[in-house]
Amino acid sequence: MEHENLSADVVIVGGGPAGTAAAIELSRSGRSAIVIDKAEFPRDKCCGDGLTTLALRELEAIGFDPGTVDDWFDVGGATLRSPSGRQVTIPLPTDGRYAAVAPRLQLDNALVDLARAAGADVRDGHGFRSLGRLTDDDGNGVVRIEADGLTIDTRFVIAADGMWSPVRKAVGLNEPGYLGEWHGVRQYASNVTGTAASQLHVWFEPDLLPGYAWSFPLPGNRANIGFGVLRDGERTGKEIKAIWPDLLERDHIVEALGAGFEMDDRHTAWPIPARVDSLPLTADRVFFVGDAATATDVMTGEGIGQALLTGRLAAESIIAAGATQPAVAAALYEQEVGHHLVADHKMSVALGSVLAKEWGARGAIRIVAASGEWGRRNFARWMFEDEPRAVALTPSRWHRRFLKQPGAYRTP
Repeated sequence: MEHENLSADVVIVGGGPAGTAAAIELSRSGRSAIVIDKAEFPRDKCCGDGLTTLALRELEAIGFDPGTVDDWFDVGGATLRSPSGRQVTIPLPTDGRYAAVAPRLQLDNALVDLARAAGADVRDGHGFRSLGRLTDDDGNGVVRIEADGLTIDTRFVIAADGMWSPVRKAVGLNEPGYLGEWHGVRQYASNVTGTAASQLHVWFEPDLLPGYAWSFPLPGNRANIGFGVLRDGERTGKEIKAIWPDLLERDHIVEALGAGFEMDDRHTAWPIPARVDSLPLTADRVFFVGDAATATDVMTGEGIGQALLTGRLAAESIIAAGATQPAVAAALYEQEVGHHLVADHKMSVALGSVLAKEWGARGAIRIVAASGEWGRRNFARWMFEDEPRAVALTPSRWHRRFLKQPGAYRTP
């Protein structure tokens, strides 16, 4: 591989949703952006593949076309199962898209294509190696990125390189031994003939609380099936692994999938970081986004919406502050993340402590079941992050059309 020396206004390490969202915003504003990623796209990412209303609104805002994902599946609601066995279906409104499923293999590749079309220079197959700090002839700070086959000088770095961010480690802000708040396991299934072929299922199993198991539908009678559990220091990796075959034999899960369902390939697992209020979000000219910012929803484990949001906020902060004001850009980014995510994180932590108890999960489902169509529909909107979870505690986010605005991608 021939070595290249490059320069850009911003270097983005990581080509997932957070990195591509940042690249798209920067490129469309006239800033030069180089995205590097050690993987070559298309590449898979272990994930539940679910898209909340937050994720869909963020995708719509950057001009993403769902039609570029072959196996995109729009979801009209969810069926929830209490630890007691009680089931309730919560419908979503029909004036737009509020939830969907999109395989990460296809979604991330389509986002990389969109970033390239916006003008970003995407260098997949070039892994990050190191970071150094320099000063140019005018006395302004420069960050030098060394990657496989590349040396890049830049004013800012956006680290979208995952939970074990090599960039965070390079600036000395990693937390040794950190394994995330949650542990997720996922596998694809085919020949799904039960209700899971068209409906999204969430099972609050007694032995998983405050976690849950899921089945998210995909075209062609396929589904993404998995579970997430809290890393509480009590379950060993071996015990977590043993949950998977047992889940797939439980009567209500077999019934939802259909007796003839088949599991494809092998199951995969991943850590889920969810402590956006704890780790530093910036380090001078370096901004952390997505999993590198540990921005996953601590209650559901969903992180695509948060990744897209933090990527956009980092880009907008850099654009607003200008190349020579890194402290201003960092302060603006930290303020925006605090505004959009931290209050909701604290609310989710509190709710998670209730759902960790079997009586709490049973009570929550019982209340939803008794709330009538209006209550179930609006609970679904809240569950899928149509509105901020902690909106009652953050008046700055109140608006006249609370729980009344249409979904994403509504056709006129």
